[in-house]
Amino acid sequence: MALNIADLFEHAVDAAPEKPAVKVGDRVVTYADLETESNRLAHFLSSRGIGTGDHVGLYAKNSVEHVVALLAVLKVRAVAINVNYRYVAGELDYIFDNADLKGVVHDRSYSRLVAEVAPRHPRLETFVVLPDPLEPETDEDTAAMATYGGVALADAVAEQSDARDFGERSADDIHIIYTGGTTGYPKGVMWRHEDFWRVLGGGIDFMTGQQLAEHDQSEQAKQDDRLVTFPLSPLMHGGAQASLLMHLFAGHLTILEPKFDPVRTWEIVDREQVVLMFMTGDAMARPLIEAYEAGGFSGQSLFAIASSAAIFSKSVKERWMKAFPNAIFTDSIGSSETGFQGTGLQDASALSTDGPVVSIGPSTVLIDDDNRVLDPAADVGKVGRTARAGNVPVGYYKDPEKSARTFLEIDGVRYSVPGDYARIEEGNRVTLLGRGSNCVNTGGEKVYPEEVEQAIKAHPAVYDVLVVGLPDERYGQTVAAVVQPREGHEVDLEELRTFLRAHLSGYKLPRVLTIVDEIPRNATGKAQYPRAKELALSAQIAGTAQTSTPTHVQDGAPA
Repeated sequence: MALNIADLFEHAVDAAPEKPAVKVGDRVVTYADLETESNRLAHFLSSRGIGTGDHVGLYAKNSVEHVVALLAVLKVRAVAINVNYRYVAGELDYIFDNADLKGVVHDRSYSRLVAEVAPRHPRLETFVVLPDPLEPETDEDTAAMATYGGVALADAVAEQSDARDFGERSADDIHIIYTGGTTGYPKGVMWRHEDFWRVLGGGIDFMTGQQLAEHDQSEQAKQDDRLVTFPLSPLMHGGAQASLLMHLFAGHLTILEPKFDPVRTWEIVDREQVVLMFMTGDAMARPLIEAYEAGGFSGQSLFAIASSAAIFSKSVKERWMKAFPNAIFTDSIGSSETGFQGTGLQDASALSTDGPVVSIGPSTVLIDDDNRVLDPAADVGKVGRTARAGNVPVGYYKDPEKSARTFLEIDGVRYSVPGDYARIEEGNRVTLLGRGSNCVNTGGEKVYPEEVEQAIKAHPAVYDVLVVGLPDERYGQTVAAVVQPREGHEVDLEELRTFLRAHLSGYKLPRVLTIVDEIPRNATGKAQYPRAKELALSAQIAGTAQTSTPTHVQDGAPA
């Protein structure tokens, strides 16, 4: 039994070759189509000496060709490295070097950047150029390709076999997901294929913990009631990639778009009768619900609406639940280092303003700052770091020090502990509070930015917000809000603080307010806290930030 990602996809091909697998725009490919096209590209990669353990970057927007490239790399037992397509030259240099890339598959529109960066990486010898799903071909791109030996996809596969003759694979093959880098340079999380499948590819029933057998998902593919799913994030985000693979294993149809557009999203939902939608918190949920409320769409085919990786705030969630009273809403917690750790069905009558409340999944625990595993029954109300045992990553690629800090052995059990804090609730549930590295310590009190952000987002003049800690001589740090107002609205710090007093303790209220045109987020909607802190510090130095002087002290912290 080889619980390998490529094998699991091939089982679905054998079970349902003529069923549609992926649709982008007007183009639909079946499982047999994906098999044929990925086999041909896999043979080209093999002809260039790429095989077991070699690293190939995928530097592309969502497209059928991106899916083909991912599968082709997996088929030859190479390692696909997700590359953020928004990177500039210096960031590409970092990941090309850190990931030890031997090949890159990239959209044609990135040819000039690749031409600039590639000469600095001598091990990088194979370049496959995909048709860009959004940008037209240009002579400049063609000229740039010639400088580093880029081969157009059509030329690469023209004479290649479409046979599936790649030999046996292993459950121990490594699959790497580079993290989004919200608090620094991204790091490559190394998963065994089986472990990745178990916790991110549907190989475990997330509610019961029961493990699936190798062919369980492909047996589902033989059934007629296949789902239409729509992950809205880019495939260069680990969550979207996991969603795609999970649904390919089970014979579902996955809709992809190369660019997030709220209006087009609703057009696709209605046209394709999408059943499952996956999005990244408010960064997608807010513009989507505003486009829906403007009118013109049904959307009632949606059965399940899932959010993960970013805040899906109470105020925005309430608007969704009003519009889709018959749909199921879920918040999930987890990370590239743990996979899914818990999922919560959201009840409109009991939404939390603190953070997502979820039932903790199998093998998930909370660990306190003394590395003691908390008891979900006896330690209700206590805060700890979320951790997962069982199927966890091998570590970070080329970073043993960070691996040692994140992957801990406690009482003989190995845990992945990425640094997310949560509070234990009744009924084996937890409330996610946020990443500990972003926690603001003000006068000895811990303030989790996500909790404050949720409360601020309920203000009618606020469109988006990030909360950071700024240096403070008296209290160590002070809470600062970086706010993007709604168009045509203004936000005043004192009025905002008054509004927030009904939701937050005094020490959690922001004392510094910086107004920006747009909140810094990456392509997946994840918050860029270092950049937000830079904006807040710059405004403070320039004297353009609004500030508030604390009037009294509560438990040692500013009010």
